[in-house]
Amino acid sequence: MDYLQRAKSFRTKKRLGQNFLVDTGAIQAILDNANISREDTVIEIGAGVGFVTEQLVKHAKRVIAIELDESAIKELKKIPCENLEIIHQDILKTDLNDLVSEKVKIVANIPYYITSPIIAHLLGEIDDLNNKNRNLISEIILMVQYEVAQRIVATEQSPSKQYGLLTILAQFWAECEIIKKVGRKSFYPSPKVDSALVKLTVSENPRLKLSDYVHFRRTIKSAFSQRRKNIKNCLLSGGFSRENIQKTLENLEISENTRGETISIEKFGELSEELLENGN
Repeated sequence: MDYLQRAKSFRTKKRLGQNFLVDTGAIQAILDNANISREDTVIEIGAGVGFVTEQLVKHAKRVIAIELDESAIKELKKIPCENLEIIHQDILKTDLNDLVSEKVKIVANIPYYITSPIIAHLLGEIDDLNNKNRNLISEIILMVQYEVAQRIVATEQSPSKQYGLLTILAQFWAECEIIKKVGRKSFYPSPKVDSALVKLTVSENPRLKLSDYVHFRRTIKSAFSQRRKNIKNCLLSGGFSRENIQKTLENLEISENTRGETISIEKFGELSEELLENGN
């Protein structure tokens, strides 16, 4: 099937960040890793003109394709099947509870400039323990810029620019792995960067058991607010008292010159709890 020629016949819109996946190998990787069966409902975000959609409907019980572009919607409507529902809507304004009442799998090929907002929308923030969208999702197969994929799966031992707030958000609510690196020539039009397929297997519970998740979010936001500064100065800028910071770092045996990007998620949990216990 010549996806490239079909993509070329469609007038893409740069303002919507449209880059259609035309690589059959990458499309098959999505299907294989999503393990889609006739028991599954799949929500596809950014369905485009339907290259992935027309494969999903062959395997899933139900496919809900969410697409913002009216011209692409017209192409999606040409797919001959009865288990496809097309939603003309912005995913960031979509409540999954309005679409389904059972667990779903998410497949998404989205504009890279809104990757982080979409992940936050699907998983909820760190302190959002009962996020309605996340409670409906079993796993997410996401096509993202390769550098963003590295940030999603990073650890405190990764290069400093990779590990940060996006890392902690994704890994707080899901097991994250890179499935496959996807070259720029796998898309039309070709983007200027390589991409990657990432799988997020959503957890029933947060990664850490804490007494105050709002405080934890405040702690990590402070820690990454100024990457060139050490943890002591970042926490000071975040409104924590000098006395509390000094006492907390001493108790946890963390050097005040340590930078946030070298502290593990678990250690951040300890840091938040200790700051909370010692007062503001």
